[in-house]
Amino acid sequence: MDLRNLGINAALLSTLNDMLDFTDDHEKPTQNNPSKAYIRDARAMAATPADVKEYPNSYVFIVDMPGIAAGDIKVQIEDDNVLVVSAERKREKEEGVKFLRMERRMGKFMRKFPLPENANFDAISAVCRDGVLVVTVQKLPPPESKRPKNIEVKHGNY
Repeated sequence: MDLRNLGINAALLSTLNDMLDFTDDHEKPTQNNPSKAYIRDARAMAATPADVKEYPNSYVFIVDMPGIAAGDIKVQIEDDNVLVVSAERKREKEEGVKFLRMERRMGKFMRKFPLPENANFDAISAVCRDGVLVVTVQKLPPPESKRPKNIEVKHGNY
């Protein structure tokens, strides 16, 4: 039976088909569904708390990264103006151990922050202490105000 004859549009049918398609091709994103990497990154960003402060000369990003060594944290600039902070914590495998409770967060930590135009990309520092990452982005000095240029008016012929 062709469901298009019942007035159901093609986009809805495509989405339903993708949802009901249980093939082994799970990694391949479809036209209407996000990829697994996109979903993983979205969950990581939602679960990584952060504060952003603005000072007269800088922006400060404070990101919780519990249990992650400073060397395992990546701080990058993407797309010329997006600050990306990411890391991953994996559970240690132990032989003969049975977990009674697993509450600590494992997996990917990530946050993305669009930077304003006055961010100085050459003056960025990052320090991690006690599971808290502090990224400081200095501001560019404000542009000098343009003063009007006076032009002397002379009397005479053209």
